[in-house]
Amino acid sequence: MKAGLLFSGGKDSSLAALMLARDYEVELNTFVFDPERELPSVEAAARALGLPWHKRSFGLEYLDEAAHMVLASGYPNDAITAVHRRAVEALAQEYEVVGDGTRLNDRVPMLTKSDVLRIADRYGCSYVRPLLGYGKAEVQRLAGRYLIFANGETGTLGNGDYEYEIRAAIERMGHHCEGLFPPHHGQSLVVGATGT
Repeated sequence: MKAGLLFSGGKDSSLAALMLARDYEVELNTFVFDPERELPSVEAAARALGLPWHKRSFGLEYLDEAAHMVLASGYPNDAITAVHRRAVEALAQEYEVVGDGTRLNDRVPMLTKSDVLRIADRYGCSYVRPLLGYGKAEVQRLAGRYLIFANGETGTLGNGDYEYEIRAAIERMGHHCEGLFPPHHGQSLVVGATGT
């Protein structure tokens, strides 16, 4: 059975992909707003995992909507969770099993139990989060066992995180992102697999 996994190219979604690949035919899916955006580093991460990869686009009109959500609330949490929910729902229309790399202590993006049940009921799919029982330290340990990855701040790694494009849109609108997004937000990008 195929499983569509939301994939940023980072260690969390990569580790989730490896866990799901034991039981499903995993296909990696990275959502962007701009259909012209190239993601060579994310594509390379998918190749390192040996799994098929698809780039999908929300469209630029949704980017403006997400940026305005951040500006209206003064923080990115609701906008990023809404974008994540839309991505999950898009995959739920195509796959019987949909997954992501959210962890136990993630705050954003994080769908609630009622969100998950509503999506499963509406689309007739299973929504799985294999890392949901794992905290950050354990994910770091397991990722280090199976993956080779780089760490850096948002926007420095070329991964497929939603935040990069939302920040750029806010800047284009003439606003500064300082004070809207947490400073020094760390991210990762998988550059290889250990073969373990």
